[in-house]
Amino acid sequence: MNKSDKNYTKGGEPGDILYDYIHANISDRNTLNSLLANYKGPKKLATVVEKYEDEIAQLYKQHVISPNPSISESEKKSRFANITTNQASAIFALYPIDTAKWMKIISTYSGLSKNDIYESAITAGLDPSIVFAASSSGFEDTATPLINSIGLVIYGQDEESTSTVKFRADDDAYWREGLNLAWEPIYGSFAGSIVYLEANTTYDIEVKITDVYGDVVEHTFQTTTKPNTPPIDPNKVYYLSEIYSGGQLDLEALNIEGSEDGYAKVIGDGPIIEAGNAFTSAVNIGNNSFVMLENLTIKGGQRFGIHAKKAHHIWIKGCNISEFGREAVDIRNGVAYSSTTSNSPINYDSGIYLERSGIAVIEECEIHSPNLGANNWGVGHPKGANALQIWAYHDSDEYRGEFIVRNNRLYGSDNHRFNDVIEGRENFERRGGFVKNSAIYGNYLAYANDDLIEIDGGQQNVLVYGNEMEQGYAGISIAPNMLGPSYIFHNYIHDLGDDRGKEWTAIKAGGLISRPAGKTFIFENLINTNRNGIASSNVAGDSTYWVALKNNIIINRYQNNLVGLGIYDKEKYYKSEFLNNVIYNTSAKRDLVEVSPESYTPHPLNDDSNFTNYLYADETNLLPVNNEHLIPNFSRISDNISNVDTTEVSRIEFSTNTLSKFANQTKYGSPLLIDNTTMILEGNLWFKMPIEYNFTTRTVIELSFKLEGGTEIAGIALENDNTVTERLIFRFAGHQNYGNDLTTSDADGGEKTIRIDVGKYQIEDATYMVFILDNDVSKSENNARLTIKDITLFEDNDVSFSNEFDHQINIGR
Repeated sequence: MNKSDKNYTKGGEPGDILYDYIHANISDRNTLNSLLANYKGPKKLATVVEKYEDEIAQLYKQHVISPNPSISESEKKSRFANITTNQASAIFALYPIDTAKWMKIISTYSGLSKNDIYESAITAGLDPSIVFAASSSGFEDTATPLINSIGLVIYGQDEESTSTVKFRADDDAYWREGLNLAWEPIYGSFAGSIVYLEANTTYDIEVKITDVYGDVVEHTFQTTTKPNTPPIDPNKVYYLSEIYSGGQLDLEALNIEGSEDGYAKVIGDGPIIEAGNAFTSAVNIGNNSFVMLENLTIKGGQRFGIHAKKAHHIWIKGCNISEFGREAVDIRNGVAYSSTTSNSPINYDSGIYLERSGIAVIEECEIHSPNLGANNWGVGHPKGANALQIWAYHDSDEYRGEFIVRNNRLYGSDNHRFNDVIEGRENFERRGGFVKNSAIYGNYLAYANDDLIEIDGGQQNVLVYGNEMEQGYAGISIAPNMLGPSYIFHNYIHDLGDDRGKEWTAIKAGGLISRPAGKTFIFENLINTNRNGIASSNVAGDSTYWVALKNNIIINRYQNNLVGLGIYDKEKYYKSEFLNNVIYNTSAKRDLVEVSPESYTPHPLNDDSNFTNYLYADETNLLPVNNEHLIPNFSRISDNISNVDTTEVSRIEFSTNTLSKFANQTKYGSPLLIDNTTMILEGNLWFKMPIEYNFTTRTVIELSFKLEGGTEIAGIALENDNTVTERLIFRFAGHQNYGNDLTTSDADGGEKTIRIDVGKYQIEDATYMVFILDNDVSKSENNARLTIKDITLFEDNDVSFSNEFDHQINIGR
């Protein structure tokens, strides 16, 4: 879109939109009161205007509803001294994102009591309790370590300030640059994460915050990342064969739990836990804590494979979980019920459900084959089982969040899918989902009729990275992000689709205004789907989102209304940024986006077809970037990669035992082998030879050839069967316009070397290499002779455009 389009808007909070409307239309004829009385803008804003019409008029006249440049203390006192409780409610309703700012201003400069402001916020539909705790008494700054990352939050800040971060391992002599912390408007803090850290390592961290007057405050932290394995109490190691005799494994009944000094550990040593549907869960942890489960094979559980409630410090490793959840007894309108009298559809059954629990690791597990697949969106919101269900809101604040889900395989099947693969509870609350300081990485997730990963709700320093995701209606849901920042980076999302083949988007976002208010950073992912890359989705009537989308490669294949968009940003929130992304629709042969032009700056190679031809199937691609687009602590630089890794070169060796005629194309002649690397073709012939090679977007074939005499087609083909496919033919000499033309003006005569960038031609695999000398003339008139020698296949890891840029970085997993 561009500014001349009639639908162009620069989205903001309701108060910003209303101010722009009034300021643009007010006149002697259109008075302030008449404009408010006749307002026909967005429905939710129109409702606010109708409810607070008189209060809004007064606030506009007092310059409270207006752009907010820095003003003096005396001016603030003048503007806010006489604010009423109804006017305060109007402000909160008009500016739901900037809760902390308005709470602080009204508390400081108005005559309203704390209870008055509290009631005003409730009337406006906000949750003021956490805001008062943050803005008045303040929270303690935190540095929360996980195994490979640290989450930071520094309270009592102003949006106009800036931050810088540096860190080092305690025994390192040099400092590394971190990504600047992000403004978080609900608590009024700066927050962010340091990633790709070593386990069980002490780190020093320095954060400098500079205010609008240039004053600098330095915050220092020292903390140690968690170890890759928990401490184990040697007196509390239990082998399954010694404690299990059938049915449910009930750790609560067995009183199996450890302490901070050492976890209790249950080890699978052969027996299979088979609970059937006689027990709610096959393994019951209950509220026992400091428990590790390792290498258990678990089948059954009426609702759950493993269940814990109000527990903490849980470690689940190497478990295989299947055949869990209820089965359909009754199907109504396409939705499954467990009985003919049940009023609630089957939903939320889980391979693992950690309910109201905190501080957990789930790693190297395989969760698959639930008893019931979910319905699809064709009959309403999908309902059914999930692989992993998280509600990381423990009763005690010290145990909230800190979930690590890494290196698991979580999958349904094509016709038996999960609802969400990873699902969070209480999506529309800050205490929902992973809550805070959690990481989901290194996993394979597949086959869902809704989201593959859902982190909706509280998302402060929640990281989703290094995952492969396919076959879901949507990839990652961040709708809504109620407390950011969250980070989605280095994922490979591809080939989406539910059990009907329908899909929505790789990243689903929305609810910034209706469920305020968190920012998501989306860095260096590789997305290859039919429909959309990131798209607005409705949350309580609002599809606004706040993201920084940078250095991603987004490839879409379809093209239609709201289909095939790399970015679909319906509301165009003015703080969002879309910077240096390659966005390419293979049908349109260009980028398709619905976005504010002010926030959209594509990658310089975005319109270069020679570059975009490479961007198809791999889980990792290389993207050339300049220094200013490197993301500190996130970007993975891949400079100084050799053009050809000789250890990876495959050489084609000819043999008379493997050559055979191809597709009835040979009229006369046969190949002559000089040795196992050199072949001569004479006549009118096509011969094939089996090959084994894993073709990618970087695969290159190089060979030498010499053509004597004239011909129609001299070349090779890469085929999967015994049928001619024109797009798979590579013609490097000959006058017939057929196949991919790689001819040059000096093809005849001396020996030439030719390079075929196979990756450009979307060849995912090939069974045969075909050798072609096609010359439809009589044998007596045919003087063509083609020599082919020294055929090699290899992976070219050097993007040919990298010389134009400072670096090349890995995009994707």
